[in-house]
Amino acid sequence: MLDAVTVDQLYPRWLVARENNRPFTLIDVRSPEEYRACHVPGARLISLNTLMSRANEVPKEGDVFLICHSGARSAQAAVYLKQQLGFNNLINVDGGTMAWSNSGYPVEGGVN
Repeated sequence: MLDAVTVDQLYPRWLVARENNRPFTLIDVRSPEEYRACHVPGARLISLNTLMSRANEVPKEGDVFLICHSGARSAQAAVYLKQQLGFNNLINVDGGTMAWSNSGYPVEGGVN
């Protein structure tokens, strides 16, 4: 089963990490164009179509949150990383960047 959080569950963890300068791994699997338009501050872009070749950039230690527009592509990325490469530290962000933005949480690059 895939671990998941809502944006309302993610936000306090994200905020505490930022305020305390702690590591926080949030990977955005959308396209570069989508990322430039609007993304969660601090999210790292690894597009779904490059994930196979860049999987070594995904930490195997600590929580790794995966986000996309609505949660479908990030879930797909999590399933791939878990089933094919043995990752067990992945958490999908339900609702994705759209839910994050619609909840009024900070974004960079514009608006959805």
